[in-house]
Amino acid sequence: MTTANTSSKIPRAPGRFRLPDIPDREPDEVTQYDQLFHRGLSNSLRVHLGNYDTTLVGADHWIAPDADFDRRRARYPDLLVAFGVDPEAYRASNGYVVSEQGKAPDFVLEVASESTGENDVGDKRDYYESLGILEYWRFDETGEHHGAKLAGDVLVEGRYEAIEIRELPSGVLQGYSRALNLDLRWEAGRLVMHDPSTGRPIPTLEDERQARLREREGRVHAEARNRELEEELRRLQGSG
Repeated sequence: MTTANTSSKIPRAPGRFRLPDIPDREPDEVTQYDQLFHRGLSNSLRVHLGNYDTTLVGADHWIAPDADFDRRRARYPDLLVAFGVDPEAYRASNGYVVSEQGKAPDFVLEVASESTGENDVGDKRDYYESLGILEYWRFDETGEHHGAKLAGDVLVEGRYEAIEIRELPSGVLQGYSRALNLDLRWEAGRLVMHDPSTGRPIPTLEDERQARLREREGRVHAEARNRELEEELRRLQGSG
């Protein structure tokens, strides 16, 4: 993601303030859409985590420490998760204000692109660390822009330390997010989130669509079979 080079205070509305909209994205940042939104992964995560009144799953909005917003420093992650917060305040403020929520987000993730890769592993990491964000993850489809296909940091005594990334069979890379209680995976260039309690990925919109199709096909097959049995019963009764 690009960061504008102009400073700005948060525009104040009656009774509150609102963060400005983020700048237009660069064309190559379609990678973020492909990984998080095209298959419905971000919405699936929101459904999986539940507790909509106090759990926030957001994206494409600024994170600022307080009302003294400085556009030259602030960042807007591709994905943000925060527990025990006020999602309505996030929407009203047009972003995440740490002083307003009373805590930093628990999890942020950046998806690599050519125009954002260097910032993802440099300035953004420093900024998220300074805010006290518990976990900072990076996903890179090719590994060319972050220097690694999957990486994560966890806050330990105010400083980020690398999260262990393991290589599984077939070249799958996996790291455990304690914040989400999920395994994050790089699988053939796709970001996948696995539930360690089931050993399966959290369902995406595409998974749910396929399940509905299978259910409908099952009903059609069962109805056709019932008609066949009824016809066979009538034939037997008629021949008797």
